[in-house]
Amino acid sequence: MIEIIPAIIPKNFKDLERNLEAVAGLVPLAQIDIMDGKFTPEASWPYQNSQEDPDFVSIKIEEREFPALEEIDFEVDLMVSDPEAVLQQWISAGAKRIIPHYESFKDESVVLEFTQEFQNQYGGDGSFTALELGIALNIETPSDVLEAIIENIDFVQCMGIARIGYQGEPFDERVLDKIREIHDRYPDLPISVDGGVNLSTASALVEAGATRLVAGSAIFGSDDIPATIEEFQNLEEYGCLLYTSDAADE
Repeated sequence: MIEIIPAIIPKNFKDLERNLEAVAGLVPLAQIDIMDGKFTPEASWPYQNSQEDPDFVSIKIEEREFPALEEIDFEVDLMVSDPEAVLQQWISAGAKRIIPHYESFKDESVVLEFTQEFQNQYGGDGSFTALELGIALNIETPSDVLEAIIENIDFVQCMGIARIGYQGEPFDERVLDKIREIHDRYPDLPISVDGGVNLSTASALVEAGATRLVAGSAIFGSDDIPATIEEFQNLEEYGCLLYTSDAADE
């Protein structure tokens, strides 16, 4: 079964609340895109200012819950320059899946150490938290890098756009070959795709081997969010739409 995951780049805390409430009850999990303005050109909540956001401080010290947490789980796409520094914050906030970007680490040895330590502390084998760890790969990053860390990750996230950190970016069809290659090599590995995902591109992504579709503007830019999510969910049942290279943006 294909998992549909709405993606939110929160402008502020109210924006996060509003968007989570819009999809709560429609899907089991949403993705929160976290940008620090260093790894990405712009910053998102809660890293837009030099001072810590008071709402996030309350969440990470567990004085209050993450918005809509009783109705919907969330994963975090850590588009930050130092994922190790913020990891514990998001675990404390209640994230079920953590997704750092391979390119944010200094070198492959640091990635390996990070993934090993994560599984030792938070993975499913005897861990109280049993969190999932995924690694995001940009279009230009070869899938061969997964070989060293494949035993330590639960899934991979392929970026379907050339420029990360923006919603509405055009779909980069090079991701299709990357998905096929990963799926052929690791047939049991869940493959998420983030960026350029819409009702026109979904079929080609699923046929290539994607099992999770992360969609931002295709869902939140819709006039009818519940109907759009239902259309995504019905793609498997009623037959996917055909992808064409002039398909609309995400």
